[in-house]
Amino acid sequence: MEWYTYTISEYLNLAFRWFHIIAGISWIGQTYLFNWMERILPLEVDADAGDNVSGQLWMVHGGGFYLVEKQTKPIVMPRTLHWFKWESALTLLSGFFLLIIVYYMGGLMLEPDSEMSELTASLIGISVLVLGFGFYRLLWSSPLGKNEYVGSTISFLLIIGLFLGMDQIFSSRAAMFHIGALFGTIMAANVWMIILPAQRKMITAVENDQQPDMLLGAKAKNCSKHNTYMSIPVIFIMISSHFPVATYGNTDNWLMLGIFILIGWAAAKWMRG
Repeated sequence: MEWYTYTISEYLNLAFRWFHIIAGISWIGQTYLFNWMERILPLEVDADAGDNVSGQLWMVHGGGFYLVEKQTKPIVMPRTLHWFKWESALTLLSGFFLLIIVYYMGGLMLEPDSEMSELTASLIGISVLVLGFGFYRLLWSSPLGKNEYVGSTISFLLIIGLFLGMDQIFSSRAAMFHIGALFGTIMAANVWMIILPAQRKMITAVENDQQPDMLLGAKAKNCSKHNTYMSIPVIFIMISSHFPVATYGNTDNWLMLGIFILIGWAAAKWMRG
């Protein structure tokens, strides 16, 4: 088949898929780096470090040496402060465009014998992403979410139940990918709606020579932890289309999804220490 016989949607599919992978690598890679540093930083602090320094880490990479320092409150707010935010936005936006191209407009949303319209299925899919984040925040802001194991168990059961429900409406492939899209939506929303606002308030406190509210930092750190837990299952779902028999095409696809979610959570917990 010659290159000019491909449709515009196929080229868009390739372009957004390529961009989505690059953006996702950038986002998840920095997430893993910061989780690793959170575990390593407190192990050694130089004797001449200030009282506001809670961790230090010397690294060598490429052609230079780097010193990373974690401070509870900077003595002076730096003129230039790097924010880690655009990676999550670009990953979310490129992923949503892929959903539109591949599923909402690509004919893969429903089984061939389904009587539901593509528009209705697409609206249900988008509703799952929006309402899913709402249920996530509701659960983890409630007393049930105060206990990590209780919250995780309820989350796991809700995820499997949601997949089984969508598997009755959508194609199995679309159902599984919407679980991945839900994870990605929650992760990006955590960054933009929880983590960044908390960081802005902490910066404002430092600029006003006030002690930052450590509860804000703890809340942001908890959301970052959740993002780490969801990142490995998201990667599994991203590659599942290459192995349909072992994943969404399996008669026990819900079990395969559950197993890889648990493996991902266990790996993330080990990574965080």
